[in-house]
Amino acid sequence: MESHSASKALPLDYIIQHAQTLSKEDIRDDIVGDIYRTSASICKESVQYTNTDKLYRSEKLDKIFTSPIWGFPIMLGILSIIFYLTIAGANVPSDMIAEFFGWAEGYLTSWFQAAHAPEWLHGILILGLFRGIGAVISVMLPPMAIFFPMFALLENYGYLPRVAFNMDRLFKRSGAHGKQSLTMAMGFGCNAAAIMSTRIIESPRERMLAILTNNFVPCNGRWPMLILMASLFMAAGYTGSMQTLVTAGVVVGMVVIGVIMTLTVSWVLSKTALKGVPTHYTLELPPYRKPKVWNTIVRATLDKSIYVLKRAIVVAAPAAALTWLLANIFIGDTSLLMYFVNFLDPFAKMLGLDGFILAAFILGLPANEIVIPILLMSYLSTGALTEIDDFNQIKNLFLENGWTWLTALNTMLFSLLHFPCGTTLVNIYKETKSTKWTFLSFAIPTVIAIVVTFLSTQLVHWLGLV
Repeated sequence: MESHSASKALPLDYIIQHAQTLSKEDIRDDIVGDIYRTSASICKESVQYTNTDKLYRSEKLDKIFTSPIWGFPIMLGILSIIFYLTIAGANVPSDMIAEFFGWAEGYLTSWFQAAHAPEWLHGILILGLFRGIGAVISVMLPPMAIFFPMFALLENYGYLPRVAFNMDRLFKRSGAHGKQSLTMAMGFGCNAAAIMSTRIIESPRERMLAILTNNFVPCNGRWPMLILMASLFMAAGYTGSMQTLVTAGVVVGMVVIGVIMTLTVSWVLSKTALKGVPTHYTLELPPYRKPKVWNTIVRATLDKSIYVLKRAIVVAAPAAALTWLLANIFIGDTSLLMYFVNFLDPFAKMLGLDGFILAAFILGLPANEIVIPILLMSYLSTGALTEIDDFNQIKNLFLENGWTWLTALNTMLFSLLHFPCGTTLVNIYKETKSTKWTFLSFAIPTVIAIVVTFLSTQLVHWLGLV
C-alpha cells in the first residue's frame, strides 16, 4: 500500500525525465517530420498548382540556404556584403553631416559672443551638448540608413526565418531556444529593443538566457568603434576597396566571436544557474516573396533608424554635457576627468588598454555612441567633444598616445563584450522585475570582457608579437 502511494506521489519532472530515457531525444522532431512528410504527400496527390515553377524554386532555394554545408557560409557572406556596403556608403554622408554641424557651430558661437554669454554656458551648450549631438548624428545616421533597410529587405524577402532555422541547431545544443536567434538578429540594430523582443520566447528560463546573452551582439552604437578600429589598424596595409573589404571581414569576425560567446555563455548558464531542457518549437518557413523595395526602405529608415537615433540623442546629450564639466573643472592643475583617468590607468594597462579608453567606456554607459567622441576629447585635452573629420589625424592621435594593433584589438573586444548601455539595463529591469538579474546582465559581460582582454594581452606579450 505504501509502495502504491509512493508511486502515485512521484513528481511530474521525474516521470518526464524517465520517459525521455525510454526514447530518443529527437523523438518529437521525428514525429513532426513524419506529419509534415505525410501532409506533403497528401497535398501533392490532391492539390494542383498553377505555378509549379515558383514552388520548385522555393524548394531549391531552401535546399541551398538551409543546407548544413552551405547555410552558414552563405549567411556570413550576406552579412559581409551588408557590412561592406554600409562601410563604403556611410563615409561621405558622415563627412557631410559633420561639416554641417561644424558650420552651424560657428554661427552659434558667433551668436553667443554677440550676446556676451559667459564662457561656461557656451562650453556646456555648444562644445559639450551640441557637439555631442552632432557627433552622434554624423556617426550613427548614415550607417543606420544603409544597414536597417538592407536588413529589412532580407526580412521581407523571407531570408531571416532561414537564418533562425540554421541557428536553431546551435542554440538547442547550448541549452537555449531557437527563437533566440531572432532576438539576437534584432540586437544588431538595438540591444534595448532586442530585450523587449525576447517576449516571443515562452519559456521563462530560455527567455532569461536570451536576455543575459543578448549584449554579446554588437548594436548600432558599437558599429562605429568596431569599424574605426578595424579600418585604422587591422586594414592599415590596404587601400581603396580592398581596405573596405578587409575592414568588413574583421567586423564580421567580431560578430562571429559575439555569436560564439552567446552560445558558450548560454551553455554554461543552462548547466548552472538556469538548468533545464530546451523546449521544442516548430518553425514554419514562409515562402520567398519579392519585397516592396521603396516602401521597405522608407519604413525601415523612419521606424528604426530615426527611433534609435532619437534615443541616442536623448541619452547622449546630457552625457556629453557632463563630460565637458568633468574636463573643465580643475582641482589644482588637473581636471576631474584626468584624476579619473589616472585612477583607472594601472588596471586598464593590464587589459591592453589605458585609462582614457576605460574612462570613455564608463562615461559612455548611457549610450555607446558617445564613447569615441569622449575618447578623442580626453586625448586632446581640449575640454570639448571633438569632431571625427579625418581618419589619419585620429590614427596619429592614437599612435602618439602609445596605441598598437593590440590596443585596437582589445578596444574592439572590450566594446563587443562589455556591459550593456543604460537604456538596455532599464529594459532588462522592466522585463525581469529583478534587481538580481539586472545586475547579472551587467556583471557577466563585464567580467568576460575583462578576462578576454587580459588573456589576449598576456598571450600576445608572451609570444613577443608586440
